[in-house]
Amino acid sequence: MHCIRLAAMRIRAPLAALLAVAALLAAPAAVAASAAQKVFDTPQQAAGELAAATKSHDSAAMLAILGANAATLVFSGDAVADRAAEDRFAQAYEESHRIEMQGDAKATLAVGKDDWPFPFPLVKSQGGWRFNAREGREEVLTRRIGRNELSVMQVLQAYVDAQQEYYLRNPDQGKLLAYAQKVGSTKGKRDGLYYPVNAGEPPSPLGTLFASAQAEGYRLGSGPEGKPVPYHGYIYRILKAQGPAAKDGAYDYVVHGKMIGGFALVAYPAAYANSGVMTFIVNHDGVAYQKDLGPSTSAVASKMTRFDPVAGWKPL
Repeated sequence: MHCIRLAAMRIRAPLAALLAVAALLAAPAAVAASAAQKVFDTPQQAAGELAAATKSHDSAAMLAILGANAATLVFSGDAVADRAAEDRFAQAYEESHRIEMQGDAKATLAVGKDDWPFPFPLVKSQGGWRFNAREGREEVLTRRIGRNELSVMQVLQAYVDAQQEYYLRNPDQGKLLAYAQKVGSTKGKRDGLYYPVNAGEPPSPLGTLFASAQAEGYRLGSGPEGKPVPYHGYIYRILKAQGPAAKDGAYDYVVHGKMIGGFALVAYPAAYANSGVMTFIVNHDGVAYQKDLGPSTSAVASKMTRFDPVAGWKPL
């Protein structure tokens, strides 16, 4: 079994901060732009209305409460993760909530049994109390990106293990051992890393990961207009060749329709600088690389066809 090296990975936030994504409320940008921020008589009233809107997944209400400065924060590019974050915040609020005053014109909402501080402070202006999303922006993005990049590393490891298992198990009973060229199998076949199994059979190579993803609300397949569906803020694509910068040089993994020469994967953020920053690649050697592809990340990574860690790609 290959083990992806994690030592050099830049984790931007501890696991204890994962609840912070509750501030990242799912909503279309068009709605965000038109929402006028509400002000409240007391911090308690503001917190209560935010909790109610979050619990009911009312995007328009949440944006009206958080204000226009939250427009670039409320949509992470992963609707499933955003909805789960809303649920976690609502649950934490019901467990416990209190307002911590910081003078006469500023306050912090603390929720949950651990008194987690909501990243957007409440501030008092002439009209009343409101949330200040501008002040909490950096913290919110840091926590979201740290969580998503940690998830990527776990998925890359699962992918490497799953491909090795698929090759040895030969679930489609092919005459030649080969790696899977797709994640989800064709209906009625076992030509992907995930496929339904009968009672008593071991799970498919990615069965455990898929079960966990489905429990969170993710579903196999494409999104609207055939667009790829992100998982924890990242989009994944199988690569079927490698370039000259890879070990053993450039060659195709697929020979006569069978992927026998190796395998690779690219993972890139669904929304650059929002759901993630770094793009990751890994192949059958089990060594993952990362690189910041900049604002053109989606355009570049979506057209990537081979594993080629040229200069600028840093091994983890």
